[in-house]
Amino acid sequence: MPTKVTVSNDGSVRLEGDFVICDQTGKQFGLGGRTVISLCRCGHSQNKPFCDGSHKRAGFQSVVEARDLPPPKVL
Repeated sequence: MPTKVTVSNDGSVRLEGDFVICDQTGKQFGLGGRTVISLCRCGHSQNKPFCDGSHKRAGFQSVVEARDLPPPKVL
């Protein structure tokens, strides 16, 4: 089963499945065997890049609806 990514209205990005999360140098975060994790979208988390629920206190608002993206530009 592929990794499922869910973008929540007014909240986080939830990853479910088999995945790794790396910093910009390629070093992996130790996820302690988790197969479900939420990433911060609001920028207020004290545990970035992971969600700590700060979006609720900050009043973060962002409604997301699935849509088709245009094809990538060919260079």
